[in-house]
Amino acid sequence: MSNLSDEAFRDTIATIDEGGNRKFIFPKKPSGKFYNYRKIVSYVLLAILIANPFIKVNGNQFMMFNVMERRFNIFGFPFWPQDFYLFVISMLVGVVFVILFTVVFGRIFCGWICPQTIFLEMVFRRIEYWIDGDRGAQLRLSRQEWNAEKIRKRFIKWAIFFLISFGIANVFLAYLVGSDTLFLMIEEGPITQSSNFVALLIFTAVFYFVFVWFREQVCIIACPYGRLQGVLLDDKSINVAYDFVRGEKEEGRAKFNKKEDRAITGKGDCIDCHQCVHVCPMGIDIRNGTQLECTNCTACIDECDSIMETVGLPKGLIRYASEDEIARKEPFKFTIRMKGYTAVLLILLSVFVGMLFLRTNVQAIILRLPGQLYEHKGDKISNIYTYKIVNKTVKDYTDIHFELIGQKGEIKNVGKEHFKIQKKGISQGTLFIQIEEALLQSDKTKVKIGVYNGKDLLETTTTNFLGPRSFN
Repeated sequence: MSNLSDEAFRDTIATIDEGGNRKFIFPKKPSGKFYNYRKIVSYVLLAILIANPFIKVNGNQFMMFNVMERRFNIFGFPFWPQDFYLFVISMLVGVVFVILFTVVFGRIFCGWICPQTIFLEMVFRRIEYWIDGDRGAQLRLSRQEWNAEKIRKRFIKWAIFFLISFGIANVFLAYLVGSDTLFLMIEEGPITQSSNFVALLIFTAVFYFVFVWFREQVCIIACPYGRLQGVLLDDKSINVAYDFVRGEKEEGRAKFNKKEDRAITGKGDCIDCHQCVHVCPMGIDIRNGTQLECTNCTACIDECDSIMETVGLPKGLIRYASEDEIARKEPFKFTIRMKGYTAVLLILLSVFVGMLFLRTNVQAIILRLPGQLYEHKGDKISNIYTYKIVNKTVKDYTDIHFELIGQKGEIKNVGKEHFKIQKKGISQGTLFIQIEEALLQSDKTKVKIGVYNGKDLLETTTTNFLGPRSFN
């Protein structure tokens, strides 16, 4: 019987040997109901991931994260530096959603949705199974001397992996600089677009390193979410879990013997076949309980169900379940903690949606020129201002001008009274506002200014208008 109270397995990870050297994992090829579901989910998500930067909505790239120019597109909505607060709130919504999902369903995001897992398990490993064979064949090939067969298989596999890494790098670059820039680089060649081409090569090298060598170490060492789950999970979270009550019973695990009745002998339903360990892409033993390395990929569930069916025992020895369900037979409950995260998520979503509706396609900032006082021009008072107008759309505005709203006066733009702002462009300049002194009620008056394109009001903004302290 395995001593379940022995926590020594938590002192090391499955991918490092006793000498501290990297130990490569050769998981058995998974199969079964959950694996088939994962394939469907993964390939749908892969199609979305690859298509996102090349889809346009109202002329805007569907998803783009141009950090260098501080321009982001999310679901076709463009976010400029002036909209950074919206981008921050959208990221907070995503973080709280993942936290809530983890509290309820454990690390299911890692096994089913994470791009790292999808690419590794559903693309690179499947090619590896096709070229190198299943677990046993891969183990033999790794120990094999570098003969013609091994060189041929390694060359074919690594060449295919490089081409896929190059393709992923192109998609990743399209997210960062935009698909139009990517196509421009392809059209003009790498010399003209040298900086983007160097970035492409760096991304290719990174992805190749990750999927050929680093692999599951990303989830164990590099990914902060793996560390975060230890804080978020509790006994009520639903995880991929081993039913130790049924699996161990009074006498613990034992090899299967078809001549005995395990209900009489008191032996657990776990026949200690280690297939759940062999199929695990992280190399862990799920029977030791919830572990940092587990990504909830369900490979062990499919493998255990297959074994249980073979030996005539009920399925579900490893399944989605909470600790309370297994140990105390308590059904799942939506706890106060889960309700709290849900409330925070709904509040953030409400704030985000509200701000999204209040957001305008054109943003105008008009400020008094620092250090300048008002001027008398006959019976009028004049103030000088600087303005900055940002066109967040993908269309040109050809007849931009300013008008006072709710206040009699005159706006004179330095330069052309009517001017043009190109798509995704910025216009800056200087203007004068003149108001008759008799119309001023105080030494500081709030004035409302409309930014028009022809007769269409695009944006309104307010600024202060200074006048004399005493009035006739």
